[in-house]
Amino acid sequence: MVFHETACALDPLREAFMDERDVQIIDDVKRLATPLVEAEGITLVDVLYQREPAGRILRLIVDKAGGVTLEECARISTELADLLDVKSQIGEPYNLEVSSPGLDFRLRKPGHFRHFRGRQVIVWTRTPMEGKTHFQGILRDFTEEGIATVAVGEKTVDIPYENIGKARLDE
Repeated sequence: MVFHETACALDPLREAFMDERDVQIIDDVKRLATPLVEAEGITLVDVLYQREPAGRILRLIVDKAGGVTLEECARISTELADLLDVKSQIGEPYNLEVSSPGLDFRLRKPGHFRHFRGRQVIVWTRTPMEGKTHFQGILRDFTEEGIATVAVGEKTVDIPYENIGKARLDE
């Protein structure tokens, strides 16, 4: 089995409340934002479109080796805002945010695990593995079959994606 980005995100409650229109908006924003972000030598890690107390938020998470600067986020935000004004079908007021993943970014999708290989993570499993449900170490790999390999001290632990209850960066 090969895991895809839409396969069982680790935030099922949020996914359950997304309607088809929200999914379409996210897909459209990804399509428009990816070339813009990649032209800057940056990776689009995630796009979130959600209701918050202040209204709708369209949040882009971007990253590159060594991290992104505030200036890069601001430039992408300005350019993307202009592009979305012309080409998007959002049709309701929203706030656009472009930011780095942060030090404790939640890994919810297979692409997150692939992107953050080599980084310090904490993974909580749904069921115990080797008598534990908490693993803190370096994310070494994430295979096409959905196995996250985490180096914990001197040993490595292979954690199936479907057994991951929660995971986040730990930097």
